[in-house]
Amino acid sequence: MFRDFAAIDFETANEQPSSVCSVGIVVVRDGSITDKFYSLIQPEPNYYTYANSRIHGLTDKDTDNEEVFPKVWQQIEPLIEGLPLVAHNKGFDEACLKAAFKTYQMDYPDYVFYCTLAESRRQLKYLPNHQLHTVSADCGFILENHHNALADAEACAEIALQLL
Repeated sequence: MFRDFAAIDFETANEQPSSVCSVGIVVVRDGSITDKFYSLIQPEPNYYTYANSRIHGLTDKDTDNEEVFPKVWQQIEPLIEGLPLVAHNKGFDEACLKAAFKTYQMDYPDYVFYCTLAESRRQLKYLPNHQLHTVSADCGFILENHHNALADAEACAEIALQLL
């Protein structure tokens, strides 16, 4: 059983993976949630598309006075040190993380990522779809406030505890 990890979720301001505008982290140690972190982030590039804002509800008014990614990541790094990262659709979240590191010319530490989406497709073939809210409900966690980065990270953590 997968007992030590950090579930991570990003929301983006636009079509650029580097445009992270919020992040949620849920730290799991010895099979229990031990820490949670949420922050808004001033995106880079700093503009919002209508489609993205419609999904998560965030706009430039929410993030114009927020810290940029490197400042936020300084707070996250000690929380996740030594832990593998888990995301629901790791391709998206891992791409966002790598793009933000590249944009700010930060050295990427080769985080190990696991994917609850891929695992749910392998183990839960009976589900009508493998969207985060569907999978989390099947695992006994009702996702409220979908597309809030912390709420999504919590759902991912609960799925990971059961499937990984």
